[in-house]
Amino acid sequence: MQPVLFLLISLGALCSLGTAMTQEEKYKLKNQVVEMFDHAYQNYMDHAYPADELMPLTCRGRVRGLEPSRGDIDDALGKFSLTLIDTLDTLVLLNKTTEFEAAVRRVLSDVRLDNDIVVSVFETNIRVLGGLLGGHSMAMMLKEGGQHMQWYQDELLHMAKDLGLRLLPAFNTSSGLPYPRVNLKHGVGGPATRTGTETDTCTACAGTIILEFAALSRFSGDPIFEAHARRALDFLWEKRQRNSNLVGTTINIHSGEWVRRDSGVGAGIDSYYEYLLKAYVLLGDDMFLQRFNIHYASIMKYISQPPLLLDVHIHKPLLPARTWMDSLLAFFPGLQVLKGDIRPAIETHEMLYQVTKKHNFLPEAFTTDFRVHWAQHPLRPEFAESTYFLYKATGDPYYLEAGRTILDNLNRFARVPCGFAAMKDVRTGSHEDRMDSFFLAEMFKYLFLLFAEPVDLPFDVEDYVFTTEAHLLPLSLSTAPHSSPAPLNRTSEEELDDSNFDWTCPNTRLLFPDPAFPRNLREPIRSVIDKSCPRPAPYREPGMGRPPLRAHDFMANNPEHLELLRRMGVSLIHLKDGRVQLVQHATQAVSAMAAEDGVRFMQEMMELSSQQQKEQLPPRAIQIVSHPFFGRVVLTAGPAQFGTDLSKSSTGVRGFVTVAEPYSGCSEITNAEYVQGHIALLQRGQCMFAEKARHIQKAGAIGGIVIDDNKGSSSDTAPLFQMAGDGRSTDDITLPLLFLFHKEGNILLEALKGYREVEVLLSDKARDRGVDVQEAEEDCLTEATTPTSFEPVGQSQMSTVELDESAPEEVTPAQEEVSPVDTSPAEEVSPIEAEADSVQSKEERDSGKREDSEPDTDSSSQSVDELLADWREDLEAFQQMEKDEL
Repeated sequence: MQPVLFLLISLGALCSLGTAMTQEEKYKLKNQVVEMFDHAYQNYMDHAYPADELMPLTCRGRVRGLEPSRGDIDDALGKFSLTLIDTLDTLVLLNKTTEFEAAVRRVLSDVRLDNDIVVSVFETNIRVLGGLLGGHSMAMMLKEGGQHMQWYQDELLHMAKDLGLRLLPAFNTSSGLPYPRVNLKHGVGGPATRTGTETDTCTACAGTIILEFAALSRFSGDPIFEAHARRALDFLWEKRQRNSNLVGTTINIHSGEWVRRDSGVGAGIDSYYEYLLKAYVLLGDDMFLQRFNIHYASIMKYISQPPLLLDVHIHKPLLPARTWMDSLLAFFPGLQVLKGDIRPAIETHEMLYQVTKKHNFLPEAFTTDFRVHWAQHPLRPEFAESTYFLYKATGDPYYLEAGRTILDNLNRFARVPCGFAAMKDVRTGSHEDRMDSFFLAEMFKYLFLLFAEPVDLPFDVEDYVFTTEAHLLPLSLSTAPHSSPAPLNRTSEEELDDSNFDWTCPNTRLLFPDPAFPRNLREPIRSVIDKSCPRPAPYREPGMGRPPLRAHDFMANNPEHLELLRRMGVSLIHLKDGRVQLVQHATQAVSAMAAEDGVRFMQEMMELSSQQQKEQLPPRAIQIVSHPFFGRVVLTAGPAQFGTDLSKSSTGVRGFVTVAEPYSGCSEITNAEYVQGHIALLQRGQCMFAEKARHIQKAGAIGGIVIDDNKGSSSDTAPLFQMAGDGRSTDDITLPLLFLFHKEGNILLEALKGYREVEVLLSDKARDRGVDVQEAEEDCLTEATTPTSFEPVGQSQMSTVELDESAPEEVTPAQEEVSPVDTSPAEEVSPIEAEADSVQSKEERDSGKREDSEPDTDSSSQSVDELLADWREDLEAFQQMEKDEL
């Protein structure tokens, strides 16, 4: 059967809803997209090339081995000018033919693929191999036009085949699933390769190969690549859970056993489903559509809870696996459009759009009540992708407005003098020194296509299929000569029941005869997200007595309190960062009654943390607004529980900074003439935070910034402080006081050394930086942040109440990592972490489709009862899966 090209070209358009965007507005937005692309691309070429990626805050290239390691995220970097290759076909789509020709010549002359470096098979396939094949497709198209690339003789295709051969050793496994990493020079296995010992890979990593490898086989005439990709897909299909027809997230590449049995459409699985449907479109093999339809039916039955898409367990698909969603699932409405299932696509997209409008960008993960779970946003394009496809399917100008929102937020919050910087925290607007190659490869393609008219395009995009990296592969490959062995696991007739699925996309005019139908779907979702979802109050056992020491009375510097803790079996463990952990072991108590008191004490600490979590302030922002920064540098700061509430100030507090003397701020300020009217810089330690605030306020300061004295501390790896009072009224403190860890504070101090006057803005979040970057110098001082792995301290049998020893301050518990209460009689242990200065968590992002970074284990944006509920669900699921295995 011939491939059904209608999947791409027969999406009908609905009648316009509401006020249509004028052609002039669309024209301006299309040109704005091109200008933004030029800003990002030219800065990469000027400041980073031939490095793999641009570091837009420090205006230099990211070269693997020269910059501090970021873990798995660096596996995408292979010293092969990644961003340039990833951008080739974007240049053509945006009518930059001259720049494309120059870029191809640079790739051919400068790029080496035989580097002795270990790279991700998945990332290298979708970004580099896909980029070379997309570039080859564009070069052939232009050459056939007779005006450009007349010198081209398939050089990019030859490079693509060379790279494909270098990736093939990764597929040398008994299952056919590839190793997750390969050495470009030495392959897999052996000391020289420094790889080949891995046992697990993600489903998307193994199942997102077929488009690039099949295109390479059909372009080159060598069937080996397509054969390996088909074998990997066949194995994944064979290993699906037969009752639920779902696949897990991580699989053992040798045994085929599922390592992680949670299933969804986001990180770790996403593009596996995408490639099943698109492989049918590109290759015309009915088997891929059959498999996709079976999976899709299960997704809609178990995972889809419109407008939510929630992970489940493959063996118990009615059992939720988690209560949050990651941003990578934003591609799914676009895939549903390609499938022809428009209604749920509209619903999920609307949910994502409302979350975007709440936070300016999609957080890396967000909860089912649409709060931030992981606060980063690395400028992902998936939401823009779905926006484009929904506009193509419906013609609804609403999606043009969604695209305008994306453009405005990128320019207002992510644009910096040397490109566009990823968001380190969407709540504060702080930046991360990275601009991933997929930003140029995908974001600007979809936004340009959203606003462009057919006459603006150099070719008909309906003749191509987009890979997961938005590279363009021609549909004509479906008729290209190829030889492929019969698949190992043909979908049997018994397995297939696709009676509910059409073999062509339906006409959306017939689906939605009422032009207001999409709007009617969106409005209920918008109202739900606008409302705050209340959480139940924490459960408390009836009849429980009070322990002799109340949690809210406890002070870490009180010897009597410490002795009471010791008698209850609670000990203190000193941490390297100046804090201590409270750990309770019932067997170390002086008596059974004392042990019971200890358990109750820890439970009360948990309850206090839960209650305080509802009152906790979010992180604040310190924005350097003076020359040469102009608001481009934003530091994430911890708030205080006293003084000016910056969230209630529309302007924040703006002023020049000066170092207070004494630096500790623990006695009367001796340089009051300099502090007056300024924002005072102070060092943490030696006295209470409130005492520091009173001293600088008396000296006439308009605000204060406390800098951590623990060298090396950073908001990248530690939870933010929420500074507590001193146990008495702090109503007399009227200025704002913010806390910076040592790394962020050092940025401010270095700026003060380099420039005579440094002006900052203290606010609840970064203010609009403006888009006129001509005023700013190209050289920019930045955070130069490097995410590092942060391992949780809490364990299931340990309570971790963390306290600050740097000053004799009252403990105000605020929960971080929380583990369940062990109710065994031998050892009662209750989990909680708290800061003397009161900790406010900073969520880190999880490893996702691109294995972007180490998973963040800090979950203190949730209350204790929420975390315990999540843990109990996970425990029940784990126990159930163990039974299933037995």
